[in-house]
Amino acid sequence: MLKNKMDADDVTQEVIIRIWKNIDNFNILAAKAWILKTTNNLCVDYLRRRSVSIKRENEIDEFFIDTYSTNSNNDNPYLTTHFKMVASKIKEAIQRLPVNLRSVFVLYEIEGLKYKEISAALDMPLNSVKVYLLRARKKLQEELKEYEAQEVL
Repeated sequence: MLKNKMDADDVTQEVIIRIWKNIDNFNILAAKAWILKTTNNLCVDYLRRRSVSIKRENEIDEFFIDTYSTNSNNDNPYLTTHFKMVASKIKEAIQRLPVNLRSVFVLYEIEGLKYKEISAALDMPLNSVKVYLLRARKKLQEELKEYEAQEVL
């Protein structure tokens, strides 16, 4: 979410400090959800404090490389370039999503969390998670519909 290793390290350190401070009240059964929620909230707070002029990008490069590159495509420079351009456009479209939609989309589609886990992590109702995911998908579909018709030889 932060697109900067040093910032991510700072947030990680803050999460660990909060775990340490709340160790007596820590429910081990809900640890994953609490850590995800705390991390997400700290990342959002950190992003809000940053200057608005700095563009932020999600760390999803590996996801797109794994998804769009196959051994058969690596031999064809046209396909390789095409897939890199499409991946770049998708990342830009995801980045333009509002924070609430982007958080749900990234947690579900990229991190592979289930609706209930996202609901607990972001402290939002289950139906809101579903609605936000649907809205994010529709926005991305609208923005990227021009690439649907393109066929790669």
